[in-house]
Amino acid sequence: MKDSHGTAGEAFERAAAGQAASQSRHARLLARRQSMAQMVVAEGTMRIEAITERFGISLMTAHRDLDELVSRGLLRKTRGVVSAAPNSLIESSDAYRAQRQAAEKRAIARAAAAFVEPGQAVFFDDSTTVSQLVPHLGARLPLTAITNSLTLINELKGMADLTLLGLGGQFYNWCNAFMGPVTTGEIRQLRADRVFMSMSAITDDMVFHQSPAVVETKRAMFDSAAMRILLADHTKFERRALHAMGSLDEFDVVIVDDGTPPRHIERMRSRGVKVVVALAPQLERRPPPASVPRVRTP
Repeated sequence: MKDSHGTAGEAFERAAAGQAASQSRHARLLARRQSMAQMVVAEGTMRIEAITERFGISLMTAHRDLDELVSRGLLRKTRGVVSAAPNSLIESSDAYRAQRQAAEKRAIARAAAAFVEPGQAVFFDDSTTVSQLVPHLGARLPLTAITNSLTLINELKGMADLTLLGLGGQFYNWCNAFMGPVTTGEIRQLRADRVFMSMSAITDDMVFHQSPAVVETKRAMFDSAAMRILLADHTKFERRALHAMGSLDEFDVVIVDDGTPPRHIERMRSRGVKVVVALAPQLERRPPPASVPRVRTP
């Protein structure tokens, strides 16, 4: 006969296994929807039956996935055909962004957490890189967290010793965040110690985003913070976006991952930018590039 400790232990193990399985299913779901959106954007237009064959899923599952992508403003669906939305913000969708460079984002967030001190008021933008800071905030309480991200609001709302200020405004489903004149108006009434943000692209030592509403919101946070910290994985240096927010040398700190080409790091440092290079755990065995100091994250 099992004692109560054995029974409780087995129950805990079953619960942990169930949670792990649920997280794995959720990750696969997000990855499938990301691939689906990328494929439709690349093709322009596809029949839904072709999508079911390509992914080996039922028609009902395909419609459920596509309805979610339609609700985010990425795709359009009519009479058995799905197409890319004319103003598709595929690079900005939180469903799409969450799966990209996940290990690098975690490493960057660990390095960024060193710049948070108890008692501070901090702006957190709606980027998926910044959201990776959440697991590190418990060791830096008390804090005041200010964010326009509904995802972050839901993740932070139960944290003890954390004062949460949720910024209102117009809700944008594709990024799960609030933006617009009401949001920027609220931001400009505040003054914070730090702002953590990420952008879609870095070109000619300027940071860019596809959405002007995003740029306006991030710029308002930038202007209302004493210290400005940019989180950027190496792929940001390979992309292009339309709307500029500002120059890299306006930031107090730029945190990148160790996959960032040394020429970018050296150029930023030559302009007086403080650059921190975070090492992703799975890349521990890769030798660092010469002349590029690193910060190892636990």
